[in-house]
Amino acid sequence: MPTATVPVRSRTRQATGTPDPRRLRLRRRLAQWGFVAPAVVFMLLFFGYPLVRNVVMSFQHYTPKTFFTGRAPFNGVDNWSKVFRDALFAKALWHTFVFTAGSLVGQFCIGLALAVFFNRRFPLGGVLRSLVLLPWLVPMVVSGIVWRRILDEDTGVLNSFLDTLGAGGHPPWLTSPGMALLSVILVNIWIGIPFNMVILYGGLQEIPRELYEAASLDGASAWRTFRSVTLPMLRPVITVVLVLGFMSTVKILDLILALTDGGPADATQTLGTLTYQNSFVQLDFGAGAVVGNVLILVSAVFAVFYLRANRTEGK
Repeated sequence: MPTATVPVRSRTRQATGTPDPRRLRLRRRLAQWGFVAPAVVFMLLFFGYPLVRNVVMSFQHYTPKTFFTGRAPFNGVDNWSKVFRDALFAKALWHTFVFTAGSLVGQFCIGLALAVFFNRRFPLGGVLRSLVLLPWLVPMVVSGIVWRRILDEDTGVLNSFLDTLGAGGHPPWLTSPGMALLSVILVNIWIGIPFNMVILYGGLQEIPRELYEAASLDGASAWRTFRSVTLPMLRPVITVVLVLGFMSTVKILDLILALTDGGPADATQTLGTLTYQNSFVQLDFGAGAVVGNVLILVSAVFAVFYLRANRTEGK
């Protein structure tokens, strides 16, 4: 009679006690998912569910009464058409663009200049660098309240200082529709400079000194060295700084509320403040959800362009 034979590889594995590679791969895969699962659950609970709920709410007639009755009837695209027909929405969208672009440009340029300055060794450089970080450490609401007192038209420190210099006139920094948005941008630039400086300073520390020595031997000027050596080597860091700066700036709410509360005459109204006004002042949660979804869509479009740019750069 023919006898069943055990493969030599199986007999050897059984004899030596070596585990099955397939079981090892399965255990490794389960261990990997075990580490990833908490993060996935966290993202679904605290990001996925609120996002889906916000989209659904934008198609509902959601009022304070809903919190007691639990009924929020669907009203189609009524909330969307109401928001898009409102002239304040277009104004808030434009203000958001101006505020974000102005803040990013100012924060990045001054932060890069300070990073290059502190990249040189000099006495008390570490102390001065620590002092520059103070605006970043102060809560944004506190910064807004302090700057509101500084920029006060009648009793503000800034106008008092200008009077001392003989350049008075008491400019209405926060009470003039023509100056309020600029004032808010300048305050946000002051807050965001330390973050840009720290990240860019870290990137400068990673650039090999041999490149600067080679540029010096070639007779390159300081501007030529900066343009041909520093900026190309900082490109990945610059991308990160601009993306993180955009994500934190486009949705700013607390600073604007502390400074101007969206005024005067809606001159500093942005998508973030408009969401707050619709949802928690007018109690129109459906309209607030629509503006919030637009804000999320703007961030998503920017993220897609960022990923495509990174992919193209990687190729």
